[in-house]
Amino acid sequence: MDGFNEETCVELLQPAQQRLPFVFNSPHSGRSYPRQFLESSHLDTLQIRRSEDAFVDELFMSVVALGAPLVRALFPRAYLDVNREPYELDPKMFRGRLPPFANIRSVRVAGGLGTIARVVGERQDIYSGPLDVTEGLERIETIYKPYHRTLRRLLAETHIEFGHAVLIDCHSMPSSVRGHDSLSRPDFILGDRYGTSCSADISEAAADILTGLGYSIVHNRPYAGGFITEHYGRPAKGLHALQVEINRALYMDERLHCPHEGFDRVAADMATFAHHLTSIPDHGLPAPAIAAE
Repeated sequence: MDGFNEETCVELLQPAQQRLPFVFNSPHSGRSYPRQFLESSHLDTLQIRRSEDAFVDELFMSVVALGAPLVRALFPRAYLDVNREPYELDPKMFRGRLPPFANIRSVRVAGGLGTIARVVGERQDIYSGPLDVTEGLERIETIYKPYHRTLRRLLAETHIEFGHAVLIDCHSMPSSVRGHDSLSRPDFILGDRYGTSCSADISEAAADILTGLGYSIVHNRPYAGGFITEHYGRPAKGLHALQVEINRALYMDERLHCPHEGFDRVAADMATFAHHLTSIPDHGLPAPAIAAE
């Protein structure tokens, strides 16, 4: 593939009838790499894929049969990251002047992980040289904005249909802390922006379900939720967003970048998790019928 457009950047998997006020989203599992992008990098394919939330969309595929839609990115996170502000950009990466409204001073930009990332994995630079600024802005127009239009429309329709909407933003994380292989991460990290992006009923139910399945759980540290969780989570308006981070060691070989024997178990557990989470009582969730932003 040489590029993306509005039709090829995102896939919406929908049940014949949406029966639940839940929307599942996998924004970092895309694995179609444009040829020109790969040619512009000095990294090999395996190195550049380290930023993927690999196979997360497949782990949650069962939600469609439950009656909930699943949104998944087809483009890779290393190419463009929709879990950032639309113009969170590093001026040092580009030839030409960024627009004056670009956020060039965020912590994520400083770390090389803006809307268009500078690094992957262990701080490995992606590009062998600077990008033309028009190319970066084109990615935002042809991928970022269509992706968020799709997600925003789906949440608005869900909110109108059910009176509230719950976004489960699905991610994965490396099994160990960068630079400290001996410091392993928990099985799951649940991010609700420290209680501001969703009802406590949802985050507590998610933790109880996963603990009951035998997993270790941490809340908000170090992943409290990115732009998507923060932007779409408006509990006072009946819009709830919870980020779910899965430890990659549970289901894949991180070195070879392929599923291992634990994949089927985790996929089955995610089906159980989704079934129980989408069955929690609605009494704590509804709010006045205000359209999604």
